[in-house]
Amino acid sequence: MVKEKAPNTIKIFLVKSLIGVKQSHKATIRGLGLKKINSSSVLEKTPETIGMINKIKYLIKCD
Repeated sequence: MVKEKAPNTIKIFLVKSLIGVKQSHKATIRGLGLKKINSSSVLEKTPETIGMINKIKYLIKCD
């Protein structure tokens, strides 16, 4: 049984540490609902969310 995600959502995973990262990038990670490495969050695809993801794309992985 495989659960399929809704077509207008995106799942993101935090894959790198936040040590040595700019304060604004840390705040963006928190705003997306991520806390620790390998934590994940399912978000709606909106222009705001896509912009936040593009800002920190070197820290996360998207599915």
